[in-house]
Amino acid sequence: MNDVPSGPRRVVLATGNAGKVRELAACLADLGCEVLPQSRFGVPEAEETGLSFVENAILKARNAAAHTGLPAIADDSGIEVDALDGAPGIYSARFAGPGADDAANNARLLAELAGVPPARRSARYRCVLVYLRHARDPMPLICAGTWEGTVLSAARGSGGFGYDPLFQPADCTVTAAELALADKNRLSHRGRALAALHAALAAGAR
Repeated sequence: MNDVPSGPRRVVLATGNAGKVRELAACLADLGCEVLPQSRFGVPEAEETGLSFVENAILKARNAAAHTGLPAIADDSGIEVDALDGAPGIYSARFAGPGADDAANNARLLAELAGVPPARRSARYRCVLVYLRHARDPMPLICAGTWEGTVLSAARGSGGFGYDPLFQPADCTVTAAELALADKNRLSHRGRALAALHAALAAGAR
């Protein structure tokens, strides 16, 4: 395994989402990483043709690394509903069709679960983070996090995004959309994946 460099290093994040960039930058700041969005380099969006979160995250990271020549990090995430055999899964962002917004995706999920009793509405959010040293890195660093819970029959809360108003985490009395941001970042699937990535990089895994 390679040691973590002592000086600052630039890492490209395969997203143009400013919130994700801030979140990752804060997580890796003590490791001397400068996190930059791929949009700064004009990187085109990768075609997500994978059949799993891992495959899609690797595709996005390789695309960002190839266009920038920098180490790259990418994430892929979504919600898996047991009563729907794990759907929407990797199609979470476009469950209601290409270009669908959160409201349309939530409406489709509620329609799919119509008549399903609360005891059978178990679900989880899943996040996979991939770190590549370069575009042809044969050993991607893969970190994952899950957040178990239940899909409610009606939306609650105005915070968060995606399926948060319908997702009630296990051992919580509120939905993900009703949680304080600090609590959500600590408990969520992405927060757990970020913690695993930080630990791996701090230990010199890359």
